[in-house]
This record gives sequence, C-alpha cells and structure tokens, in this order.
Amino acid sequence: MLIISRVVSLGGIVAPRCTSLCVSHFSACHCLTSPKRRSPYSSVDSERYSSLLKSVMSARVSSQTPESLQAEDEHIYGPVVKAQAPSSAPRRREPRTLHPFLRSEETEETEESGPPVRISLNRGQGRSLVPSVTRILQQTLSPEQIFYLERWKRRMVAELGEEGFKEYSQNLFRQGKLFHSALEEILTAGDTKRNKSASETPEHPPEVRGYMESVSHVLEDISAVRAIESTVQHDTLNYLGIADCVARYRGVLCVIDWKTSEKPKPFLGNTYDNPIQVAAYAGALNNDDNYKYQVENGLIVVAYKDGSPAHAHQLNSELMLEYWNTWLIRLEEFTDPR
Repeated sequence: MLIISRVVSLGGIVAPRCTSLCVSHFSACHCLTSPKRRSPYSSVDSERYSSLLKSVMSARVSSQTPESLQAEDEHIYGPVVKAQAPSSAPRRREPRTLHPFLRSEETEETEESGPPVRISLNRGQGRSLVPSVTRILQQTLSPEQIFYLERWKRRMVAELGEEGFKEYSQNLFRQGKLFHSALEEILTAGDTKRNKSASETPEHPPEVRGYMESVSHVLEDISAVRAIESTVQHDTLNYLGIADCVARYRGVLCVIDWKTSEKPKPFLGNTYDNPIQVAAYAGALNNDDNYKYQVENGLIVVAYKDGSPAHAHQLNSELMLEYWNTWLIRLEEFTDPR
C-alpha cells in the first residue's frame, strides 16, 4: 500500500489530502534499478590459479653457494685461470751506468763578480757531431707522448689548415725568442731594473708584454745571475745544451728554464719533459770546465700571455737526482743502436 499526499487549497485554507494507491511488485520497477556490472575477474579460473600459487609457494629454495656454483662452472667449462697478484711494486728502471750528477761532493758557494757569463754555441769547433738535449728528448719520446702530440697536431691542422698551423708554430717560436730576449735584457741590467714593474717597460714588443707581466713576481726573487743563454757541454756523455739562466731564486742557486704556455700548468707534472731537460743542463754544467761552481737545484717558470701570474716549479736536489737518472736512461735509448 502506497499513500500519496497532495496539497489542496480550500477558500484560502491549505489542507493536505491523502490518496491511497495499491502498488504491486515495486522492487521490479525498471526505472528504480541499474544493471549489475560484470567483474573482470569473473572469467578467471580460480581453482587453477589457486593450484598454481600453491605450487610456487611450496617450491624448494636452491641450496647452492658461491663455492658450489664455481665447482659446477669448473665441471662444465674447465678450471678458472686466475691472474697472479703482483708480489710487490713494479721495479723501477735504472740506467746501466750511473754517471755522477756533480763533479765533486763539495760545491762552490763563492759569488762571482762581473756580468753574467754567456758562452755562445759554435758548431764549428768540434761540436757538429754532439747532439743537443732537445734533440735527444724529441727522439726518445714514449709511444704515449707521441700519440698525444700527433693528436694535438691533427686537431690544430683541422682547425687552422696546413698553412695556418705552420704560421701558428712560427708565431710561437718568434714569441719565445722575443720573450727570452726581453728577459735577458732585464737580467743583465741589474736589480734596479729587474724590480721595476713589467708594465713600465714599453720598450718590450707588444707580443711579450703579457709574458713579462706574468713573470714580474718571479723576477723579484731572482738575484746573483751567473749565466744567461749559455752553452753547457758534458764531454763524457757527449751532449750539450743552452741553459736559459743560472741564478739564485730565493737564495738558492738554480738552473732556470723559462717557458711560455697557452694553458695553465700549476703542477710540475704538467711540464712533461721539462724537468728532465733542466737536470740534463745542470749535469752538463757541473761537468763543464767553463763553470767553476756546481748547481744542485732547478727552476721551471711557466709564463702566460694574458699576464696571469706565472707558475714557478722549484726542483730540489733530491728531485734533480731523480730526473738526472731519467735523463741517463733517455740518453742510453738515444745512443743504443736502432
């Protein structure tokens, strides 16, 4: 039984009126119900899924260990060949003959008066067959050094072309010569001009003013210049070279080598074979009768064209002896029959 209430107006008075209706099968009314959605899992075979799950959960876990796996691999593929671990550090190579770095154990510390010595290279006086330090180092480069050098050259040729790379190399050589000439002028002028700021020397060519500004702080620590652009020769080992400078750096007598670079070289390892070159010059000077003193230390100064402060790498006596032995090995490689 369904009772429906209606509102009826009677002369301004509102009164409710009830009407009773008989309704059968109310729950079957289509407009009040929605169709049942079908579950996506209704088509799954639940019994089969349950059986599969039980079989997986009840499976035995493998009891194999790394040792048993290795034994199985050896049975199938054969025994494993293991590399033998090195028993000690790699043996350091030594020269066959240890030529002395110093002419004597005692070194002269007396200061020489007068201008710096400069012994020019004269190939006409029996020196035509004596190889230079630069030539020996170039012809005994390691395969790795040759690889990187050739790669750098190929990259530069690709960027500049053959003629452009040739002009670039000539400009570098010219700048190096101008830089060394400017240094020679300052070092031979005495301490007064040496302590003067490089920016106050407009007589230097524009190409080297940045380099001179770069080394200005190093020049302040240099004194007692003994040799500039001077030839040194080792008669026993039969080689020669031209030392850039021999002077005191912060009170220590050194063979000084001036270098220019387009890239920063803040560490000694960045200078490649330059320490070997300095040790070779010092060893030749110590065994050259033209020089009455001995030098145990070295200095490599790397100057930059943009004027940024140069890096000064000092080589003490212990390092110089290490690089001297390396030089003797390179010298043996050069002299051995090929």
